[in-house]
Amino acid sequence: MKRILLFVVAAIAISMSTAQAQSNIFKINVISPIVRTGSVFYERTIAADKSMQLGVFYTGFSIEDTKFSGYGITPEFRKYLSKSKEAPQGFYIAPFMRYQSFNMTAEYEGHSDHTDKATFKTFGGGMLVGSQWVFADRFVLDTFFGPNYNAGSIKVESGEEDAFDTGAFGGFGIRTGIAFGIKF
Repeated sequence: MKRILLFVVAAIAISMSTAQAQSNIFKINVISPIVRTGSVFYERTIAADKSMQLGVFYTGFSIEDTKFSGYGITPEFRKYLSKSKEAPQGFYIAPFMRYQSFNMTAEYEGHSDHTDKATFKTFGGGMLVGSQWVFADRFVLDTFFGPNYNAGSIKVESGEEDAFDTGAFGGFGIRTGIAFGIKF
């Protein structure tokens, strides 16, 4: 999985360096702090109707007794469908891949307080639909929504695998966001 992700990131970097269009955007997802996550994106236009985006996030999220801390990397290709506007603005569809790596702890109170520990890594992807607006050729608003699927594996350091709830990060889910950014 790491080799596939490295290949995708390298392909994105090469395509970005050879692109004719010179439009770059740096964005921050303003919804992600609600779930104790920081999420940023870099998007580069590669043609009149296409762009590549690389997103990264860091989280310190909890589900019941399971605490996650870790990061994710999300390469994404965007195809803008508007005939009246050029990338990076307008309605788009965007297939994406995602790699996630988390340290997990599950704490229990009761007869003997103890903490179980594990690492959880996932690889997956999905499809977004979204719309992006550019104001005054500088300020960017990006909204997106779509399904995703992540398959992962847990490596338990202490405790049992059943002690960890990976529901929000494994299997089917929804990826959504509202991002504000700067075009340069």
